[in-house]
Amino acid sequence: MSQINTATATTGDALPHKSTASVWSLERVLFAMAGTFVLAGTLLAAFVSPWFLLMTAFVAVNQLLYVSAHSCGASMMLKRFTNLKSVVYPER
Repeated sequence: MSQINTATATTGDALPHKSTASVWSLERVLFAMAGTFVLAGTLLAAFVSPWFLLMTAFVAVNQLLYVSAHSCGASMMLKRFTNLKSVVYPER
């Protein structure tokens, strides 16, 4: 008995469809993390202590490191634990 692909059987397309859940790239997750940390550090600096601006500086250093060395601490951890792939540097 032959198996029928439900994606092609219901839509009539020749190619199967991806699921509706979007897959985020490594860079998209890194931007989301950086934005969250910068926002949190800025709010904490405004309402708690100016020393939290060091958190924002740490994020900036990590972003510069990723651009210059194609890797930073956050990207290495995300690659190892979530198996995300880079769209900018696919060979790494």
